[in-house]
Amino acid sequence: MIRRASLPGASELFRPTGAELPEQPAAPKPEVAEKKPPAKAAPAAKPEPEPVAEKPPVASGRVRHDHKITVYFSEEELLALEDANLELRRHHGIRVDRGRLVRTAVALALHDLDADGDDSALVQHLRE
Repeated sequence: MIRRASLPGASELFRPTGAELPEQPAAPKPEVAEKKPPAKAAPAAKPEPEPVAEKPPVASGRVRHDHKITVYFSEEELLALEDANLELRRHHGIRVDRGRLVRTAVALALHDLDADGDDSALVQHLRE
C-alpha cells in the first residue's frame, strides 16, 4: 500500500497573518489633523520651524518595519560593516544583524545632528 503525505491546503498556507485577523484589535492610528491651505498667506511670511523633538531618535531594534529602503555599499564599505558586526560579537558579546546595525548608526547620526546641529559629525563629514 502506498501512503501519501498529508499536506496543508492552499487556504492554510495562504491564511491571513495576525495583523489581518478580525480577532486581533487593530493598532490605534495616530490622529492626523487635516491641513487646509491658508486662505491668503502673505508672500513675505516665513514658515515657523518645526519644534525640536523632545526625545532623541532611537533605533527601532527587532520589530516589524513598515518601510524599506535600498542602500548600496561598495565592497570596502560592506566588508567594514561585516567587520564591525564581528567586532561586536567577538569583543562585546552583541549579536545584531546588518539592518539593526545600520538603523542604530543612523539613529546615532540623527541624535548627533539634533543635539549639535552645525557642529555635528554628520554635518562636518558631509561638508568635506
